[in-house]
Amino acid sequence: MSKYVIGLDYGTDSCRAVIVDAGSGKEIASAVKYYPRWAEGKYCLPQANQYRQHPLDYIETMESSVKEALSKSPEGTAENVVGMSFDTTGSTPVLINEAGLPLSLMPEFSENPNAMFVLWKDHTALEEAAKINQLAKEWAVDYTAYEGGIYSSEWVWAKIAHVLKEDPNIRNDAYSWVEHCDWMPALVTGKTKPSEIVRGRCAAGHKAMWLKKWGGLPSEEFLVAVDPLLKGFRKRLFENTYTSNVKVGYLTPEWAKRLGLTTNVAVGVGAFDCHMGAVGAEIAPKAFVRVIGTSTCDVMVASYEVMEDKLIPGICGQVDGSVIPGMIGLEAGQSGFGDVYAWFKRVLEYPLSFIKDENLKQEIASKIIPELSKEAAAIPIELDALHAMPLLATDWMNGRRTPDANQLVKGTITGLNLASTAPLIFKTLVEATAFGSKAIIDRFIENGVEIDTIIGIGGISLKSPFVMQTLADVLGMPIKVAKVEQACAFGAAMFAAVVAGLYPTIQDAQKAMGQGFAFEYFPNEENHKFYWEMYKKYQILGKFTETFITPN
Repeated sequence: MSKYVIGLDYGTDSCRAVIVDAGSGKEIASAVKYYPRWAEGKYCLPQANQYRQHPLDYIETMESSVKEALSKSPEGTAENVVGMSFDTTGSTPVLINEAGLPLSLMPEFSENPNAMFVLWKDHTALEEAAKINQLAKEWAVDYTAYEGGIYSSEWVWAKIAHVLKEDPNIRNDAYSWVEHCDWMPALVTGKTKPSEIVRGRCAAGHKAMWLKKWGGLPSEEFLVAVDPLLKGFRKRLFENTYTSNVKVGYLTPEWAKRLGLTTNVAVGVGAFDCHMGAVGAEIAPKAFVRVIGTSTCDVMVASYEVMEDKLIPGICGQVDGSVIPGMIGLEAGQSGFGDVYAWFKRVLEYPLSFIKDENLKQEIASKIIPELSKEAAAIPIELDALHAMPLLATDWMNGRRTPDANQLVKGTITGLNLASTAPLIFKTLVEATAFGSKAIIDRFIENGVEIDTIIGIGGISLKSPFVMQTLADVLGMPIKVAKVEQACAFGAAMFAAVVAGLYPTIQDAQKAMGQGFAFEYFPNEENHKFYWEMYKKYQILGKFTETFITPN
């Protein structure tokens, strides 16, 4: 029989398991399971930008999604699964005890949000991130230099410092920390002790300021200067990191039984979802891959020769081997994309809270975005052109990731009048997310990184023609949409095929397993000319917003 591999993708809301034929790249079966505690809104305080997830959500959905996918597969599939790899959101770290157990799996901390995984979009660590940035510019070594020169509150050191400061109860048991993408392979291979965990290059390089040339993680002195509570953590962490073509180990007998697999399943080093998604979308040099969902993550790869000693300011890092081993991985993105549309949907949904019929409520709610998209697409661009200052917005409802991370900035909408309809406001928000995308692409191009292909993956790219066409019009470039619906899980499956020894390199796996593209959006040149002028105004509005509306 064929050999099969499993890609496990942990997104913001759910775990996806995809079983793939490693020879052809054909998807055999898949299953998606939503985190039960997260779905109930537990452990989160949106008004305080606190978003936490319980490790049991990750464990339970892994078991159920793998089992369901196997149940949909032909007989004999489970015995012929030879590899498994994980991708997750990030930076999503958790504090662990000396045995490597996430603190929230200890009975005394089972309901403590500070003992749980701190989700990527948690922005509670603003003060800690500001302290890191201040010190980095004063220190002999700027540890943020390869992370765009600005450290974000979305990243691990700020988050760990924050929860330690916030909660004295967890300090005695907090021995070390681990990223979600590193914990999953450790869990299923039985290598959960801090000294045994195989740390991925992706998470360490992009979010933990790890760099080989300065000896790995930032110095003990620097970390203690950030917060004395970080004392001792560095020596209990790691010096070496590994790319995702490296094998962590094999499924333990316990996990083989729990998942319905064998102990012959090789497990690879984990990475962030967007990086493996880019691999699943067949990333190559000069391709700009956009993982478009609640937020966006933008990924590129470049040769050592192209990058040389080049440092691109204001992005989310440039790391050797974080995407494709042997190349520099580049990351950027927007803190809000689909979340911006979801916010507007929630505003419009308010009257539904008075409807007692849940089925009716859900039916109406499900039609809001599709109807807004249809009506917005029908608004002629000439209508905007009639106004000296048409509706305009910034896309910073959840802060700004790139260019130049700033989680304090706010979203703004201007140009409203009594004729401003819901579809027109929605259209303006879609344009804002496209303008934010253009700002990111411009930053790469301005710093000598050539882009000749844009590839979209994720739910919005496959399901929202209006958003994708607007994006193409604003960028003035065609956008290809990857055929595989679960590109992140698919990229993880490609790496699983490599760690199982079926392909010598990830490029070979891409060539054999890649599924190509579903369709392509081409820009309307007239619309692009109009949007070019609007983009200039977006930049002015952005400067005003950051100068006069952003808190100090």
